[in-house]
Amino acid sequence: MPEPIINVDDAPVHETSNGDHFAVKMAQLAGPLGAKGIGTNLTRVPSGKAAFPFHHHFANEEHFFILSGSGRLRVGEETYPVRPHDYIVNPAGGPEHAHQLINTGDEDLVYLAISTKVAPEIVGYPDSGKTGVMAVPWGQEPHPFMVQDETKGAVGYWDGEDGRAVAATLKG
Repeated sequence: MPEPIINVDDAPVHETSNGDHFAVKMAQLAGPLGAKGIGTNLTRVPSGKAAFPFHHHFANEEHFFILSGSGRLRVGEETYPVRPHDYIVNPAGGPEHAHQLINTGDEDLVYLAISTKVAPEIVGYPDSGKTGVMAVPWGQEPHPFMVQDETKGAVGYWDGEDGRAVAATLKG
């Protein structure tokens, strides 16, 4: 059984970036302590970047507590300034709950990120017109798969189901 306490300086760090607009370092806090239902990390976003694309979760709720730095929170069609000691709640739901924190300040935007870890999960990405599907909570294998929204509904439930296996089973 893991110890029930971790110092952020000792936490495993996940770092990722993509192009000119996305970069993040996340110190994993809850997972190393054995948490199963809640995920928590200390998130650090450099100036002029966002940690993740604009997205919404159909199954999971996310909370953020701003520790230092400043930025803008996008939620649906609105934007809001954020600063230290702001607490943000992003409920699960459709595109109206899409959200993104962007560092508009001169120093790192640092916040505590807390999330439920409900699986399966479906994540919508309104800016890029795609949807991600995860069978397990984020960070676990297998990784999510993405579908372009324009292809949703292109394959029907019964497509490719010719019943041969049913017929073979009935013939015994």
